[in-house]
Amino acid sequence: MKIKQVFNNNAISALDQQQNELVIMGKGLGFMKKPGDAVEEQHIEKVFTIDNQETSNWLTNLLNELPEQMIDISDEIIKNAKLTLGKNLNDIIYVSLTDHIYYALQRHEKGMDIQNALLWEISRLYPEEYKMGQEALNIIEHYTSVRLPEDEAGFIAHHIVNAELNEEMTNVVNITRLTQQVLDIVKYQYHIDINANTLSHHRFVTHLKFFAQRLFSGVQHGSKDEFLFNVVKEKHEDAFRCVKKISKFIEETYGYTLSKDDQLYLTIHIHRVTSNEQVTKNS
Repeated sequence: MKIKQVFNNNAISALDQQQNELVIMGKGLGFMKKPGDAVEEQHIEKVFTIDNQETSNWLTNLLNELPEQMIDISDEIIKNAKLTLGKNLNDIIYVSLTDHIYYALQRHEKGMDIQNALLWEISRLYPEEYKMGQEALNIIEHYTSVRLPEDEAGFIAHHIVNAELNEEMTNVVNITRLTQQVLDIVKYQYHIDINANTLSHHRFVTHLKFFAQRLFSGVQHGSKDEFLFNVVKEKHEDAFRCVKKISKFIEETYGYTLSKDDQLYLTIHIHRVTSNEQVTKNS
């Protein structure tokens, strides 16, 4: 491969044998290099395939305009998140997170920190990603000697969730809000506090995230098993009654009608998560 452009010591663009443009990151890849030089492939750490002009412009502008230190910071945060969470993250996080951290630091320097209205929900619904956000603040402070506020841990966690779900940030905000709204309905219907440290709660929240993702993507979940739906509805009457309230709320608020499969799985999860060993009764 031949170098097309050098962005900084650790980032270049190159053309492969099919003349496809790639953005490549790796320690020292661009050091003392110029267009036309061969890429030292043994130093490659990350390769981005540019699949459209808009993405290409966004990434190359970012690498041209932002200090190299910002790339190093986000790269360390992303590596840490991947290693700890054991999940694939959409490559767009390298762009979105780097851009966010740079402007968060700019705002902080001017005393213009932004309050994260969903901080509590993020910390509750995405505890692992939120912990990564908190560790990210330590990484940022190590590089810059600047301590960003806790709100930024929530914003960074959202970028990680965004990369996990492969969703636009607006959708991630909506997914988080809907998930919390459903949990609130369950809480008030049963007059309980749900133990967030249980496997049942984790499974329920995971189900709600993907349900919300389908809802905001406009993907309907067709009914498959009428018999099972009727059995579960009759066996877990309290949970199904709660599901009907959730169904009414979602239809009135979001214009989305829950299928019988949606109701079936929600009923099963709600029954599990509200069993006696999972909750604390509110007085």
